[in-house]
Amino acid sequence: MFRVLINIGNLKAEEVCRMCQPIFKIADYFILQSDGSSGDTMTHLRLQKLVYYAQAWYVAINKKPLIADRVEAWAHGPVFPSLWEKYKGYGSRSLPLPTSIRIDRRITSFLDDIWRVYGQYSAKRLEEITHNEEPWTRARGRLPVYAACNTEISLRSMFNFYSPQLKHE
Repeated sequence: MFRVLINIGNLKAEEVCRMCQPIFKIADYFILQSDGSSGDTMTHLRLQKLVYYAQAWYVAINKKPLIADRVEAWAHGPVFPSLWEKYKGYGSRSLPLPTSIRIDRRITSFLDDIWRVYGQYSAKRLEEITHNEEPWTRARGRLPVYAACNTEISLRSMFNFYSPQLKHE
């Protein structure tokens, strides 16, 4: 059962998320979207930003997290330490394609939208975009851009920044 984001205060995602998607399923979805044969590679840096945007927009739209994993404001933008641990050995090389994934159609439809908007960008461009958005800058405070940091980017800061950008019809 979820608690509404507005009421979660300072709780962390893993404390409010009992029916979330496993982060590696979300990552596998984005890895499968890339087309290495045409030069569209999925690097670790690019994957981190795509999964971050999936989390941020899901929180803004649904007032609950998509995944339970912690996201931190690292020097190169938002990073999920759990993804970092799995893929750190790849450096800037292309990540291996998963064999298959099973994700609910509603989630896949949402991820398709995230891919349509952000999938067109390189890892460095996504890094630049996140460096200019409040959730990352707020979590880092006055730290220099490339200083080490492991401060969490809160669900509340994601909600507060992205939800006003939604088109209300």
